Amino acid sequence: MDQQHLLGMTFSEIQKEISELGLPKFTAKQIVDWVYVKCVKSIDEMTNISIRNRDILKKRYDVGRIEPIDIKTSVDGTQKMLFPVKSGKFIESVNIPEDERLTICVSSQVGCKMDCSFCMTGKMGFLGSLTVNEILNQVYSVPDADELTNLVFMGMGEPLNNFDNVMKAIEILTADYGLAWSPKRITLSTIGVIPNLKRFLDESKCHLAVSLHSPLSGQRQTLMPIEKTFKAADIIELLREYDWSHQRRLSFEYIMFNGLNDSQVFARELSKLLSGLDCRVNLIRFHKIPGSDLAPSTEETMIKFRDFLTAKGFTCTIRASRGEDIFAACGMLSTKKTEIQ
Repeated sequence: MDQQHLLGMTFSEIQKEISELGLPKFTAKQIVDWVYVKCVKSIDEMTNISIRNRDILKKRYDVGRIEPIDIKTSVDGTQKMLFPVKSGKFIESVNIPEDERLTICVSSQVGCKMDCSFCMTGKMGFLGSLTVNEILNQVYSVPDADELTNLVFMGMGEPLNNFDNVMKAIEILTADYGLAWSPKRITLSTIGVIPNLKRFLDESKCHLAVSLHSPLSGQRQTLMPIEKTFKAADIIELLREYDWSHQRRLSFEYIMFNGLNDSQVFARELSKLLSGLDCRVNLIRFHKIPGSDLAPSTEETMIKFRDFLTAKGFTCTIRASRGEDIFAACGMLSTKKTEIQ
């Protein structure tokens, strides 16, 4: 029987397992402290648990930590890590240093079902959802894990298509027995899977980023086929039901494509679509990917677009591009051709 991983279990789940093994109740508290706070890699390191009880644990469990098998470092300091997952596939995570912050961009799936025309992950197709262990392992096993300040679910996959595992990972990250992070240190990015989006809004306090990329439904559908099922207008209608004036932040991601969605006409339509909604808009330069005819907007065009939205009262920023030289920038994560020699 395959060993179960302790990394990825909640405190209550570990309590249940300990009870079934007939071990002292306090062992559960010891285990979560070793796994989630002291960040050990093996049960043998849990030195305040007796050798006998550690041997009992090792028959059924391991910690479940796996180091990245490849690390690439960008000229700007961004690091991209390659992790193996149980399915025999691979995922990528990205560490992004900036001033006093170190943000990890976490994957939630191998590949993605969404098939957005501008995204290399979407070109992989969908190869499976990650377990809670595989999500958390990215956080615990990257370089400088103890220096992480923020986490974004903006890596491979659509987080809301792996809702239960993503939410369980968030629960552990924010729990007192876990990293005890404030939910405000975590941002989930989604194309807007409405049923699970509503659950996310009701069940979490994390920040939200919605991938929009066009204010026009017809054009958005050519870029993002999901528009057929979950229209941007319906997503925004749902978001208007929530209070964004404090606590949780709402932002919209808008990748700019030369001559496609970057004119002042689109800026005007975007301002109409988001009118009255307390939000920010992040403008993102498109990163050229193989097999795509799309091209990035010019810096001048992006500045004009930003200035128009700023004049309309929106907080609008042009996101700095990070890690493009190692294919770690937005929309560039892909492990389709990766093979371990």
